[in-house]
Amino acid sequence: MDLVTPNLGLMFWTGLIFVLLLFILTKFIWKPILSVVNTREKSISDSLELAEKTMLEMKSLQAQNENLLKEARAERDAIVRDANAIATKMVEDSKNVAKLEADKIIISAREAINNEKVAALAELKTQIAEFSLQIAEKVVRGELSSDEKQKALSEKLAADFKLN
Repeated sequence: MDLVTPNLGLMFWTGLIFVLLLFILTKFIWKPILSVVNTREKSISDSLELAEKTMLEMKSLQAQNENLLKEARAERDAIVRDANAIATKMVEDSKNVAKLEADKIIISAREAINNEKVAALAELKTQIAEFSLQIAEKVVRGELSSDEKQKALSEKLAADFKLN
């Protein structure tokens, strides 16, 4: 049982060593350990605050990006609408110009056809007149080939003149 009962001398030296060790620890080691722990705690809290600020900034930037995307889409849609309107107007203008040109060409062609028709009719009349003269000449030569026919024709013509 001696081992279980404490001795007064052993308790004294154990207490003295404990107090001395506690004094040394608080004087030389406890402050640097506490300062390192406090520094570490401060850097962790600063990092957490920075992370929260960064998160808020990211949310703000994301909202700004969404707004910019909406504006860009609206602007793109407006540009596309304007381009379609301009293209439609250009097509309509081109159609109108083409129609006017086609109408001018048709009118010009009709005039050319009418001019050609008039010229062809005039030429046809001229040729018919020439053929008629040639036929009349041949008929008259046939009629006037003999002297008796010439005298009969001249008497008939003279009688016609006297009647008029």
